[in-house]
Amino acid sequence: MRCYGWIGAQTSVAGAHISSAGMYESGQLLTASRVIQMLRHDGLYLFLGAAFATLGLVSATFAFLGRKFNTIFFWLSLFAVLYGLRLWLQLPVVRLMMPASAFFGTLSAAINYLVPVPGFFYFDAAGFLGRQGRRISLLLTLFFVSLFLATFIFGPRHELNVANNIVVIACLAALVVQSVRQQAGNEDFVIVRRGLFVFVAFALVDNVVGTFWYRPHIEPLGFAFFLGTLGYVAARRTLQRDHEFNEIQKELDIARRIQSAILPPAYPYSPHFQVAARYSPMTSVAGDFYDFLVAEEKQAGLLVADVSGHGVPAALIASMVKLAASSQRANAAEPSELLSGMNQALFGNTQNQFVTAAYVHLDADSASLSYAAAAHPPMLLLRGGDVISVEENGLMLAAFSFATYSTAVRSLENRDRLLLYTDGILEAANGRGEEFGHERLSSLLAESGSLSPEKAADHIISAIQSWSRIQSDDLTVLVCDYFGA
Repeated sequence: MRCYGWIGAQTSVAGAHISSAGMYESGQLLTASRVIQMLRHDGLYLFLGAAFATLGLVSATFAFLGRKFNTIFFWLSLFAVLYGLRLWLQLPVVRLMMPASAFFGTLSAAINYLVPVPGFFYFDAAGFLGRQGRRISLLLTLFFVSLFLATFIFGPRHELNVANNIVVIACLAALVVQSVRQQAGNEDFVIVRRGLFVFVAFALVDNVVGTFWYRPHIEPLGFAFFLGTLGYVAARRTLQRDHEFNEIQKELDIARRIQSAILPPAYPYSPHFQVAARYSPMTSVAGDFYDFLVAEEKQAGLLVADVSGHGVPAALIASMVKLAASSQRANAAEPSELLSGMNQALFGNTQNQFVTAAYVHLDADSASLSYAAAAHPPMLLLRGGDVISVEENGLMLAAFSFATYSTAVRSLENRDRLLLYTDGILEAANGRGEEFGHERLSSLLAESGSLSPEKAADHIISAIQSWSRIQSDDLTVLVCDYFGA
């Protein structure tokens, strides 16, 4: 008795083969007319097997070549390929092409037990099995793989077929009940439910009617309809995800433009200060921020900040940092008071994310700088070819209401160069996991002494990006040259 379906497949292991005397099946010589008759009878199923396998390969392409791995298409592809392969292995005309080996008969029987596995994982990935879907799929996989291995160990057994039939029919019935219980307004459930009804009806006709009379072999037709509904749902969900992704990209593009707008324009002309800023976010929006709180002819106030985390949440908090800094402009000449005021404004409003910051105030009249920082990497001062670290750190912003800060005061000399930056510069790692680090940055700053601030900033960013091919953090640098009277 033959069956091309998912349920109750029974395969003869008597194996057809070809010899020098002609084609044989079960020891009987086949005539040309018999072979042609077999081809005509099995032609539709040959086509369906090829169609199922082709659909599976196409689905696999969509699964692996999309923006991210698509599990729905992956399980659909395995489901279709296994069903098509099993359908071919059970066709007499295909068995004529196989060597006279019991292995192919065993394989034809064993592969029947693997066909349902990707089907249930598809239902789980599509959300049709509820919260326990993954656990149910794993338990069923264990059961069907056990039948598969048992067939190779003990050979095709009627008992294994019976166990397979009972479990598969019970699972199909449960799927039908589950699909009926789902909300009617969900179009995907409605479509899959119709396909499932057709498939189950055709499978039951094959197995129930075939038990008492002639097996009509219509289950593959029902599977084709069912597979079509699964493919439609997979494609529809993929297109919907692409649409949602495009909408998110549009919103991120708007957010990027808004964030760019909160950054200051180029530093205005000053006979004493030349400032260049470079900002390279890891994603569309970022948590790095810089601002020129003072941009006058004889005074400059430069702020750089780094919000923990990445993406939209960090970008939103970076906007809050700008507001907090702007509210403290009256304290621009006193870095410690400015940071204290920012901390009070941010504390309790950043959803447990913290901010590091460094601020320097430059005064050409007194030829001095005042510097304070909140858990931020030290400012670097290039003077006469030597690099000096300027560090005066307090606690991070927005984390502790009691945080206090102090100010470090240094003299300024003609042609001093200052470098403010975020920790993404220091922590950039190469392929061996080595961070760029403080020493390399100091050497890089020394090398750029003959360059203009604009070219020096570009040189630093370019060197970091060459060191670390994959940017894992936001990158921001401020380069400021001082020219005395």
